[in-house]
Formats: sequence, structure tokens, C-alpha cells
Amino acid sequence: MVDSRSLHEQLNHKVEELWQEELEFLKTMIRFPSLSGKEHRLQLFLADYLTTKLKLQVDRFTPAIQQIEKHPGYSPPKWTYEYSDIVIGTHKGINPSEGKTLIFQGHADVVSAEPATEWDSSPWEPFEKDGRLYGRGSADMKGGIAAMIFAYRAVIECGYMPKNDFMIQVVPDEERTGNGALAALEAGYTADAALIPEPFGLQASVGQVGALWFEISLRTIKKDEYKQTQTNVIEKLHTITSSLMAFERYLNQTRSHLAFSDQDNPIDLNIGKVTAGDFASNEPVHATIEGRVALLPGEQISERKQELLDWIKQETKNDIWFKENPPTIDFYGFHAEGTLSDDTSPLFQELDAAHERVTKTKPTRRTLPSTTDARHFQLYYDIDTICYGPVGGQFHEVNEWVDLNSIKDVTKVYATFLANWCGVEKKIIKQDGP
Repeated sequence: MVDSRSLHEQLNHKVEELWQEELEFLKTMIRFPSLSGKEHRLQLFLADYLTTKLKLQVDRFTPAIQQIEKHPGYSPPKWTYEYSDIVIGTHKGINPSEGKTLIFQGHADVVSAEPATEWDSSPWEPFEKDGRLYGRGSADMKGGIAAMIFAYRAVIECGYMPKNDFMIQVVPDEERTGNGALAALEAGYTADAALIPEPFGLQASVGQVGALWFEISLRTIKKDEYKQTQTNVIEKLHTITSSLMAFERYLNQTRSHLAFSDQDNPIDLNIGKVTAGDFASNEPVHATIEGRVALLPGEQISERKQELLDWIKQETKNDIWFKENPPTIDFYGFHAEGTLSDDTSPLFQELDAAHERVTKTKPTRRTLPSTTDARHFQLYYDIDTICYGPVGGQFHEVNEWVDLNSIKDVTKVYATFLANWCGVEKKIIKQDGP
């Protein structure tokens, strides 16, 4: 039997010993501009590392849309997955009758770094200052990926092997759909539990909102003999944006959920992209507004779609121009439901124990104002899942950063948690001789 106190101390020491290597590994990942849809080069690097350094059985494949497009968790993309690999490294348990199976899962893709000129340094060249590491993806979520990989490395370099199956999964397109995680699960890569290193300050998540992406298109019709547009379509954008903000207020005034009572505006509606016109002397005839609206756990995607359609129709019904040029609304990308977690489950108890042992602080909880891949594990595959990761800030913004000491702590927590959840045994070293 492995002494838990001795094991914990060994793992902590090994994480400290490997720290500079882990930091350089993280910096290398940040240098890959792995935007959603362009994860391929980073995934090749990770697949090679999991194979050569960690000796895991590695599978690398792209999401098979035909296998998931009928799934209730599927989100319809406007893009292909030609350069979006899934990478899964598997350790087969040496004594699977003991311990439980586990997945550490992170996403390879990052959001745009624009406007890159506003960063204090290049978003693709990691920069250290005052205990923080800056760079796109440093927190969301390459810092967490480094932690989960080096947690496993600490276990095996201390001379132990997990008794039961353990997987490291790195998936694409989490930032737009979550289809990478869904494709991996649908391909059969499941376990008793999963941990996702979302960077929310060493707090375990107990709930998250869902998300629905939308695109509203406006088009004016040329009618008179001089082929002049009757209205500059940009002038009508304000009506739509004002309506969307009113829709957000309405949702938050009429819907609530106890788990999100600490948040002022849990049903967030974000207008993220506006496109109109192509030349200063031309009157634009087409414009689009793209955005995202949240859903509380229990709310249905189909209902939120209809609510938005009805709201825009009602808000524009008295405008003559909109009667002649009704907006069209398309839904693509995120079709994600919200979800809740049972924080009294064995998974939470085991992570809490590891957190307390490493940090000497009581574990705390939080709900997430965003959606994560955890929903797929929980809603469709009945896999208990926790989001728990390092401290970071400026996610999806200029000067994204991650706290380096928190990555080290998280790596230690993951290592202890992995060893206790899966169970470990000392590796048997074969001796040469007669």
C-alpha cells in the first residue's frame, strides 16, 4: 500500500523539480497561434510530447461531423475541421479492478488576439512580469493544459503508475462549438470522471450557463430609377442593437436561478461583431450583427431561439423600413445548454481533499458566467465533471495573463488528485540478469 502522506510529499517535490521545464513547455504552447480552426500545429506538438515523453497511447483524429450532427449537444459550424485535430493520450491501468477512471481534458484553441497592437508585448511571445505570464491562451487554457500534463508526469517520474485508466484529452473548437469534446466522447473516450482546467482561481465550478450564437442580417432593396438605396442600412443597426440590449434586460428581469443569485447579469447578451459596407462613397445595402446570448440551466435552446425571433419581430413591427426589409436571423456555432454539478459527489470530495492538502486553504465554489465542455460530459454521458484551474485574467481580451504560482499549485493539486482517484502502484523495474 502507498502511504498517502509520503506520496503527496513526493509529488509536491517532483512538481517543484520540474517547474522550469513546465514553464518552458507552457511558453512553447503559447507561441503556437492555435486559433479556433487552426489548432493542427499545436496538436502535432502535443501528440509527439504525449507519445515520446509520457509514453501514452496516442490517438489523433479530426471531429467526424457525420457522427455527431444528430446529437443533442451538437453545435452547427460554418467551417470545416480539416486543421482541427483531437489528441488523446491514454494510460491503460495496471490494475483496473482498483481505483477509478479519469480524464483530464483541455482545449487547444484560443480566441483572436486582435487588436494585437494594443498588447504590451506580442500576444504570441510569452512575457513574464510580476509573477504573471502574459500571452494569448496563457490562462484560457494553455496554463491548465501544462498543469494536467505535468501532473501526470510528476506521478510517473516519482515511480508510480495509475491503477486504472487515465486519459489526457486536448480538443479543438471549444471556443465556438464544443464539437471537439463531443466528437471525442462519441468516439468512445469516456471515463468515470473528468477534470477541465478552466482558469477560475482554484475554485471548483458548481454550475455554468449555456450559450447560443446568432447572426442577424439586414438588407435594403434598391427601388428608384437611379438605383439609389432607399435607406443606408447602417442607420438601421441601432434599432437592432437597442432591441438586443432590451432583450437582455428582459431576460434578467424575468428569469432567475438560485445557483446564479450572486451574479448581477447571469443571462448575458454580447454583441461581438458588426459588419457593414465596403467603401466610403458607397451606401451599404447589407449588414450583419453577430452575438451570443446565455441560457440558465434548464432553459431550452429551441425556446431561446423562438424568444429572440419573436422579440426582434415585435421591436421592429412599427418601422416601415423593417416591414419592407425584415431582418433574417440565423443560428450557428454554440447551441449549448447550461448545467449544474453536485458538489457533494466523490469527485468533488477527492478534489477538495487535494486542494486543501496542497494550498492549506478550504475549497470554495463558484458558478461560471460562460459555457465549457463540461456540459457534454454531464448532460449526455453522465460523467461527473469539475472545472478547476489556475488564477488568470483578461480572458478574450488584450493582455491575457495567468498567475504562475497558481499554475504550480494547480499542478500539485492535479497530481495528488490523480493519484488518489485512479490509485497508484510503484512501477516494477525489471532487472537484467540470468
